[in-house]
Amino acid sequence: MNHKPWQTIFEMYNINKHNFEESPFFITAEQIKIATANFTTTNEREVRVLCKQDTRESRPDVFVEKNLFLLPVKNGEYAIFQGEGYVDIPQIETSTVLYHSKLEFRLETSSVGNSEMQHLDFAYASSLIRTFLNDESLVLTIRGRKYTPQFSFFVGNHFLTTESVQTEVDAGYEGRNQVVLIEAKNSVSKNIMIRQLYYPFRQWQKHTAKKVNTLFFEKQKNIYCLWHFSFENEMNYNSIQLKNCCKFEIIE
Repeated sequence: MNHKPWQTIFEMYNINKHNFEESPFFITAEQIKIATANFTTTNEREVRVLCKQDTRESRPDVFVEKNLFLLPVKNGEYAIFQGEGYVDIPQIETSTVLYHSKLEFRLETSSVGNSEMQHLDFAYASSLIRTFLNDESLVLTIRGRKYTPQFSFFVGNHFLTTESVQTEVDAGYEGRNQVVLIEAKNSVSKNIMIRQLYYPFRQWQKHTAKKVNTLFFEKQKNIYCLWHFSFENEMNYNSIQLKNCCKFEIIE
């Protein structure tokens, strides 16, 4: 946790006195570097590390105390908001569904290692992703890091415009009528930052007229878990809703 660097940043720029009800607080990477110049370790000075707050629990103390979260605005600029920046990943209470792989042979290479990418690829190769979404036309078309086009949205009552923010999609699939974006984790998550789903959602809406759907994926021991989220109002960061979730055991 980067508690001390952020405490120093808040003190240097009087962020503690900022009225977050009126507006977010904008801060640049250069300002962060200046404020943390006297810290000795890379983790205490590296902007990328300091601004990586992917769960509620990974936030520095000053963010937790004031109910704050951080959003990238563009390359080298961030906005600090007050309010809810995260969405819960609920435990799936329904029984595990036994799913029979549609492959006609057993995959041997998929069991080598333990990465979120390989588990997601195995779920796709077994046609689990297609079955969960009831869409046999889905094919892998998106993967890796890209930069967003310009788009605007509301966070609470505040209006924000972002551009050229780096996003990463673990896997994206296109079918006849939809595009599916997946954020994958290799461990149990209690919550994630809405931005991880919202920014790619808005990004790919700019590139396709097809419906864009967002999924969250986890492998828990031998169980494959899927949560389908939607944004009821595409212009509202906080309009995220859970549509459906299910957990599967894949039988080869």
